[in-house]
Amino acid sequence: MGQNNSRSISNNKRRRSPTKIKDLISEKYKVNENKAKVVEQYLTGECHDDNPSATLKEEYLDKFSDKLNSDPKNRLALNAISGDEMTKILLNREIAINDIHVYSEKIELEGKATNQKSSGRCWLFAATNVLRLIIMKKYKLEEFELSQAFLFFYDKLEKANHFLESMIELANEDVDSRLVQYLIQIPVNDGGQWDMVINLLEKYGVVPKSVFPESYNSSNSARLNWLVALKLREFAFQLRELNAAGKDQNTLRHAKVKMMEEIYRIIAISLGEPPKKFDWTFRDGNGKYHNHQGLTPKSFYQDFIGYKATETLSLINDPRNEYLRLYTVHYLGNIRGGLPIRYVNISMDVMKRLSIDTLRSGKPVWFGSDSSKGIYKPLGIFDNKIIDYELGFNIKFEMTKAQRLQFGQSFMTHAMVITGVHLDNDKPVRWRIENSWGDSDGDKGYFVMSDDWFSDWVYQIVLEKNDTPKELVEVLDQNPIVLPAWDPMGSLAM
Repeated sequence: MGQNNSRSISNNKRRRSPTKIKDLISEKYKVNENKAKVVEQYLTGECHDDNPSATLKEEYLDKFSDKLNSDPKNRLALNAISGDEMTKILLNREIAINDIHVYSEKIELEGKATNQKSSGRCWLFAATNVLRLIIMKKYKLEEFELSQAFLFFYDKLEKANHFLESMIELANEDVDSRLVQYLIQIPVNDGGQWDMVINLLEKYGVVPKSVFPESYNSSNSARLNWLVALKLREFAFQLRELNAAGKDQNTLRHAKVKMMEEIYRIIAISLGEPPKKFDWTFRDGNGKYHNHQGLTPKSFYQDFIGYKATETLSLINDPRNEYLRLYTVHYLGNIRGGLPIRYVNISMDVMKRLSIDTLRSGKPVWFGSDSSKGIYKPLGIFDNKIIDYELGFNIKFEMTKAQRLQFGQSFMTHAMVITGVHLDNDKPVRWRIENSWGDSDGDKGYFVMSDDWFSDWVYQIVLEKNDTPKELVEVLDQNPIVLPAWDPMGSLAM
């Protein structure tokens, strides 16, 4: 089980985390070193023109082509890559062989891989994959799922309300301001953050998947999102018109309630209406019959799952910003009056060590990452070297993690669950990942993640507070630093 929250960071990590200025300076030195390399590369390389032009001259293209074709490897690469999907051609066989699905540390109980299908509900699938283990262990079930569609219904509804409330608050803001334009670009979406999971569980509870199963539109959400977004933008315009006509906020809210009636109708017709009460009947792993009558979603969550979601916290690794500080993202959320988004920023070394400690205690780790990089899906591999772009194109990727965040090269795109780790001399080598893309890839839907990939592309983990060092939990008492609405630390909710 998790250790008491009075536990402090080990001496080595205790020195590292508080000396955040040193960490940041080190990061800045890396940035400066990279700048120097760029300057040297482009000022000392071959010069094509004594007076380079702003236009792309034909003579430049001729030189580019001559250089390309002068290398036989480029001609071989062209013939191979132009004829098939490039990741298949550039698959690194050695890495594929070495990234095995074997781990020195693994939690005892896992469920079968789930499938979010054509939707952006990864964060809800990851959350329910964590919570279902409590039911599976209690009743010795080999398989069980909670209803992702139930949480999806109320999240969609609450996000619509959150958006319209934001439009009321910003009614006097220039419609062409970056903030207003950003919010109306995607007024509703499938993504979310951990604190949004907490809000949904605390307000609505949850139900077994058998009680509220998938619908076509929960598994294929694009058309529903399109339709809801159309109405929300129209409603945003109408709210601004009412404000321009001198109507007060109370009048705008009356209008909003009528608008939300339409949104409820769209979502309910598309997904079905979630149950207010239900019966849950099943046989446990010992064959014993269970019949629980008249449950509510909240009583099921509280009495059968009993997970203290409010006693958890999100830890991020964002090297652009100061460690051991609390952050939030402007206008990011789902339930008005619920918890705001809160992140405690920590170093990557601390993030990995806490993840290992949690796995050793028998608990999985919910995490957010950029899953689009270094992936070969058929084999279920996340590894920076799995696709050899350098070999195929003679290129290198040299930005730091902070630079990638600053220049839009990377952001959180996918939430999953860590269920194991392989250690060599107590250092992580690879991690076992429960994904939500079905069971056809990797190890029956479970992926392997290299430790280097973890360093570069993992941005967030969620832990219970009693598994977290006291000095990190205390960061929650700080006044948060507000990141702009478009910051990449909020992208998982898009």
